[in-house]
Amino acid sequence: MSPLLIPILGICCGLLAIFGGVFLRPWFKLQERKMELQAQMTAEKAAQYAAHTEQLEQRVRVLERIATDRGADLSDEIERLRDERAVN
Repeated sequence: MSPLLIPILGICCGLLAIFGGVFLRPWFKLQERKMELQAQMTAEKAAQYAAHTEQLEQRVRVLERIATDRGADLSDEIERLRDERAVN
C-alpha cells in the first residue's frame, strides 16, 4: 500500500461528508416535503369524493322512496323534487 493512500482516503471521506451535508440533506428534506404535500392533496380529494358519494346516495334513497311509494303520484313527486333542487 502506498503511504499516500491513507491521507487521500481521509480527504475523500471528508469531501463526501461535506457533499452529503450540503447537497443530499436538503434534497432529502425537499423530497419529504413533496410527499407530505401529496398526502394532503390526496386526503382532500378523498374527502371531496366522500361528500359527493354521500350526495349521490341521498339522491338514490329519494328515488327508491319514490319508486316504492305506491300511494304517491310519481309526476307530482318528481316536480316537487325539481322545485326543491332549484331552490337549493
